[in-house]
Amino acid sequence: MTNWPRPPANTTKESDKCFVCGPKNPIGLKLNFSWDGQEVKANFTPGEYHQGWAGLVHGGIMNCLLDEAMSYAALYSGVNSLTARMQTRFKRSLPIDEPLTVTGSVTRKTRRLVETKAELKLADGTLVAESTATMFIFLSEREPRVNA
Repeated sequence: MTNWPRPPANTTKESDKCFVCGPKNPIGLKLNFSWDGQEVKANFTPGEYHQGWAGLVHGGIMNCLLDEAMSYAALYSGVNSLTARMQTRFKRSLPIDEPLTVTGSVTRKTRRLVETKAELKLADGTLVAESTATMFIFLSEREPRVNA
């Protein structure tokens, strides 16, 4: 990871157009994460435009949700990061129009890396997918940059 390019320090640039959380992205998912001091959480109901196989949510959309939860967990822990490695385990297929909760948290943080985990669950608590990631820290600060 030593050869990674340095991203610009302006992490708020175009963040309102983020595919997963950007409120001004007309085709985005528009998730809004809350933070309880340990974990981030957001709710989402995938619809017909989020499917791969007919009636089932595309795995890439599910991965986007998990990746964003882990990124927000890192952000709320005080660092800006990029996903360097991500591993997802899909536990079951997911029908469209099923309300979901996605959660994420930091499991370990070093000077250059942050390790995270996330889960996607149905409203009844059934685990749909889980993921872990190693994220490369590119900017640390006392107050994380969060756009509301």
